[in-house]
Amino acid sequence: MNHIAVAIDGPSGAGKSTIARAAAKAMGFVYVDTGAMYRTIGLAVSRRGISIGEPEKVLPMLDENVTIGLAYDDAGVQHVLLNGEDVSSLIRTPEMSMYASFVSAIPEVRAFLLDTQRNLARTTSVIMDGRDIGTVILPDARVKIFLTASTEARAKRRLLELQEKGEDVTYEAVLSDMIQRDKQDSERAAAPLRQAEDAVLVDTSELTLEQSIDAVLQQIRAAVEEER
Repeated sequence: MNHIAVAIDGPSGAGKSTIARAAAKAMGFVYVDTGAMYRTIGLAVSRRGISIGEPEKVLPMLDENVTIGLAYDDAGVQHVLLNGEDVSSLIRTPEMSMYASFVSAIPEVRAFLLDTQRNLARTTSVIMDGRDIGTVILPDARVKIFLTASTEARAKRRLLELQEKGEDVTYEAVLSDMIQRDKQDSERAAAPLRQAEDAVLVDTSELTLEQSIDAVLQQIRAAVEEER
């Protein structure tokens, strides 16, 4: 069987990473969290004291030997490395979510990460999630899924996720950040968030996590059968 690329796109908080990770494990595919890559660039930007809205200061930083790497532990969990440092736990905050949205709107940042993302899909079967995987990164992906949910459902899920990590946040703050993130992602000039014409829409607003994973796996398994 040839390598199969699965592109999962959708707004922040739709459960893309959790569902894609579970589906990749079930299929034996490599999971690639592109959002984590942008969050990591955002962390590097934040550490240099660059404020959101100063893209001209980001470009020189990319030439300063900034390296983004992916590593996988024995359980297959992806870890993101910034210049060799595992920053996986540092990038999952509302602040880094906004920084990710900021840097992902910069064409040079997208180009910086593009080859890394495409090379992974050339060498192995992958499930890659983000906001422009099916439209820009992997336009020829065998399976394309647009994963979404209502803003309220996404905010509630993100709130629980942050609270479980000990973050002191409110639903109102999370909802506000999510609405702002959606606006930035859908209106940005560089690869805005949108559903690819040939993507299957999966709305998880009323689905449990297990049901959401099953819905995605159905699409992937159908494609695998066709390849055999």
